[in-house]
Parts: sequence; C-alpha cells; structure tokens
Amino acid sequence: MHRREDSEQDQAGGGERPSLSAGSVSHHRDASVSNALYSAVPDAVVLEDAPVVADPGLSSLRQGFKPLYTPEQRIRRDQTKWTLVQGILAPVQFLIFLISLGLVIRYLVSGDGFAVATASVVIKTLVLYTIMITGAIWEREVFGCYLFAPAFFWEDVFSFLVLALHTTYLVMLFGGLGDPQQQMFVALAAYASYVINATQFILKLRAARLDERNKALAVSTISGSRA
Repeated sequence: MHRREDSEQDQAGGGERPSLSAGSVSHHRDASVSNALYSAVPDAVVLEDAPVVADPGLSSLRQGFKPLYTPEQRIRRDQTKWTLVQGILAPVQFLIFLISLGLVIRYLVSGDGFAVATASVVIKTLVLYTIMITGAIWEREVFGCYLFAPAFFWEDVFSFLVLALHTTYLVMLFGGLGDPQQQMFVALAAYASYVINATQFILKLRAARLDERNKALAVSTISGSRA
C-alpha cells in the first residue's frame, strides 16, 4: 500500500526520487558563498590584523608645518655664540633707539639739545652697523650664507633700506649737508624704517616659535591617538 502511494507521488513529481549517494549535490551553498556569509563582519568592527590608519586631519596638520629652521639649522642656531650676541644687541639697540628718539623729538620741538641728539643718532647708527655685521655672521653659521637666507630674505632686504637711511644721516652730518633740522628729519625717517624692520623680525621669530609649539602639540596628539 505504501509502495503504491510512493510510486504515485514519484510519478506526480516528474520521475524517480534522487537517491542519496556520495556524488549527490549538497543542499548547502557553495563553499565560498557560505564562508562569506558566515564570516561577514559589520563595518564598525576593526580586525586585529588591520593596518592602523592615522587620522587624516592629524596627518594634514603634520604636513602643513613649514618651520623657519630645519632640524640641522636649529642645532647650529643653538650652538653658535652669535645667537647670544644677537640676543644681547637687539634689545640694547632698541633701548638706544628709544632714548635717541626722545632726544631728537625734543630738539625738533624746542630747538635745544642738538649736540646730544646728534651723538645719540651716531651711537644708534654704530650699533646698527654692529648688529648688521654680527647678524650676517650668524646667518652664515646657521644657514650657510652671509645674507639673504630664504628664511629671512625680505627682512634682510628691508634692513638695507634701514642701513641706507642711517648712512645718509652720517653723510649729511659729517659732509655738512643740509641744516640741523633736515638732518634730524632724515634721522626720523631712518628710525621709522628701523621700527618696521624690527617688527618684521619679531613677527617672523614669533611665528617660528608658534610653529614649533604647534608641531610638538600635533606630534604628541598623533602619538596619543596611536596609543
């Protein structure tokens, strides 16, 4: 009875039932598909063997720095004695400038104190020559050239204007050119150029310190993120 029903079911299904044998096809999917299915991992999961990718923002910070000194130049800057010389002469010159500026303005306003005002401008000019010469030696020690190193190119260019105006005053003074007031006005023009040039150097050195500080901060941030 059961054989007959089975036979009828086979005929209704279109033929004989497939026999289970070693060569029969498994009801499971292809191995690669099955492995892909069972090994699927959500995107949020990070595998232990996956490479560590740095934060693009931190990488751009690290690549965006253009320091004033290369590591080798920074070492030479810290080792040369001319760095100390420049560090002493710069504030000394500024102090002399302030005193001389007051004396020059006093003379132009009141007409008194021409001799002392003149002496102060001469002293200021001699100190300027000294800092220019020692600064050129400093650039040679740090950057390999006496003047116009790329890091301070425009500052050096403007320094020659400052030097030219101070020299013009000396030529007028010792050559007897112009009257005392005209000489003092040339001295004021030289002082104005000096202030601009000093501001150039101050801003450049301040930017360099900020760049070094930001670079150190970025490096420490990258190290912390990797940790």
